[in-house]
Amino acid sequence: MTAWQPVNGNITAPKGYQAAGITAGLKPSGAPDLALIYSETDAIAAGVFTQSQVRAACVDYCRQRLQAKTSARAVLCNAGQANAGTGKQGEQDAQETAMLLAQNLNIPSEEVLLASTGVIGQRMKMDTFRTGIPDLVGALSSDGGDAAAGAIVTTDLVTKSIALEMKVGDRPVRIGGIAKGSGMIHPNMATMLGFVTCDALVSSTLWQAMLQRAADRSFNQITVDGDTSTNDALIALANGQSRTPAITEPGPIADQLEAMLTAVCQHLAKAIARDGEGATCLLEVQVTGAPSEAAARQVAKTIAGSSLVKSAIFGRDPNWGRIAGAAGRAGVKFDQEQLQIKLGDFMLMDAGQPLEFDRAAASTYMKEIAAKSSSTGPN
Repeated sequence: MTAWQPVNGNITAPKGYQAAGITAGLKPSGAPDLALIYSETDAIAAGVFTQSQVRAACVDYCRQRLQAKTSARAVLCNAGQANAGTGKQGEQDAQETAMLLAQNLNIPSEEVLLASTGVIGQRMKMDTFRTGIPDLVGALSSDGGDAAAGAIVTTDLVTKSIALEMKVGDRPVRIGGIAKGSGMIHPNMATMLGFVTCDALVSSTLWQAMLQRAADRSFNQITVDGDTSTNDALIALANGQSRTPAITEPGPIADQLEAMLTAVCQHLAKAIARDGEGATCLLEVQVTGAPSEAAARQVAKTIAGSSLVKSAIFGRDPNWGRIAGAAGRAGVKFDQEQLQIKLGDFMLMDAGQPLEFDRAAASTYMKEIAAKSSSTGPN
């Protein structure tokens, strides 16, 4: 049984947060395109960003900000222009955007973080930011999470959000999150953007480590099309407004908080994969018996990213050979005579030997539910 439960409110469910989302005019469609997440007090900030050598100006801006100061009050996200491949002008536009928001919030610009998604190579529409940011700040509300979630999407078919609550002593601690992503999803931290809020008080070093591990077990394990974006970002704030004791070192409470953070990230990551451009089902790969967690993730991601496996799943063809082939080329050593492959409840291979199974029934299973493939190596 999990130690947490879902609650309403997504990113504004934790205490001390407001959010907003408006139509500023950045998208030709006229859809909402500017979102703001705001902590009423200083918050510890952590971030995980794209590993691409071609990065958006907002990514470099956030990295520099977090290296200089591990706290923030506001996260601004625009949809429409990625501000990637825009050179020095893009850097200047990012800095001006942060200053504009800081002035309207009456906070230092160092406490502003930025994220962008949209068309690569297009400059930010700065006049739109200059007129839109005051309206965005005016729209801030403790009920603004849904509006913010709707303002960060691009090709997404649905918004992605969640909030969970656990107890520390007799006091509630909450983590909320929103995300966007549908195409360019093969993160290495696509466009994948995730924003998380928490009302626990956590040390900056511990919070960053928690976020990195949560990302590795969630966003960094999904793939849709094999492309990594210039703008991938996962930003998390923790403002301490739950008034629970500070978490400054590893221990049971820290482990519980990290588990809840990971659950939030995994929910959002699966929502992104399920909403992938052209996706017809969610393929979930589980690997056990690997020599390490990193090795298991490597095998799982190789299987999930295999075009042959994807085509078999799309065709509802229980072709276990493609799964075995992908596992074998993942770069992880294992004894193929101990290889076991299951598709749902159907055992396809055991001890490295193919098994008789009802192919028609297996195909029907694949048609009826989102395919879940598990590959088990040596125990």
